[in-house]
Amino acid sequence: MRKYSSCSLFSIAFLLLSAGISTAQPDDATRQAWNRPVKPFRVVGNIYYVGAEGVASYLITTPQGHILLDSGFAETVPRIQDSLNQLGFKLGDVKVLVNSHAHYDHAGGLAQLKKLTGAQLMISEADAKLISDGGRSDFQWGNNASFHFEPAVVDRLLRDKDTVELGGVTMVARITPGHTKGCTTWTMKVRDGDRDLDVVIVGSTTIPGYKLLNNAAYPNIVADYAYTFDLLKTLKCDVFLAPHGSFFGLDEKRTRMEKGVKTNPFIDPQGYRRFIDTTERDYQEQLKTERKTSKCDCDS
Repeated sequence: MRKYSSCSLFSIAFLLLSAGISTAQPDDATRQAWNRPVKPFRVVGNIYYVGAEGVASYLITTPQGHILLDSGFAETVPRIQDSLNQLGFKLGDVKVLVNSHAHYDHAGGLAQLKKLTGAQLMISEADAKLISDGGRSDFQWGNNASFHFEPAVVDRLLRDKDTVELGGVTMVARITPGHTKGCTTWTMKVRDGDRDLDVVIVGSTTIPGYKLLNNAAYPNIVADYAYTFDLLKTLKCDVFLAPHGSFFGLDEKRTRMEKGVKTNPFIDPQGYRRFIDTTERDYQEQLKTERKTSKCDCDS
């Protein structure tokens, strides 16, 4: 029987763990579960939830047409259209399409939505190629056809702090790379009663099976994640939203809202801080593990 050093055993365990994490993107069963319909509702101000159970989509309404953030999967598009109808809005009134990041569970339906609405598609400069080639140039998933989606033509490239303006609404694009190279966190203000609230819609800070150290496909990934966490900590947040409902407690908060609680549960600055702290801790733990594994490999 072959004998292993303790470091070698640690390396094997880490590789097995990484193999499991690398499939964190949804399989068919998860994809169907994530795409289950959700009754649309007003989150706060002029922001409405029009996505599915596991993949979020937000409608930001204005007197001059609407902005739609994220498409979900390709098969989420009919859910979004139905949600707008239920709320009394028309899909044809969507004038601008924006995105949190160019993975197929958030960008898979952008091409369809653009055809249905004629809206302008505005994407971060670093994610635009992914949108244009349907995910085929993705550093992690590009060689896996199951992660590809219908390409879409990008009308406007966005850089950090660029604004998207429509009908008196201003959304600010903050580039928060790591999850994708052009992952975008959106900030805006909404009027709620007699006060203004700061909204942060986080792009994503999770690490779905990526290698951090010495990643030839994404050499700057460690620094990019670190930059993103530092930036997110500086943002003022009253209302915390994200591309997956699980990130911000969608189900629990929606239930509380339906019960008529006095304070809007989506006003959750503490939840925002917890999410940033938790995902940063995960990032630091993975770095620590990879460094230990790398040291073991060098010493063996």
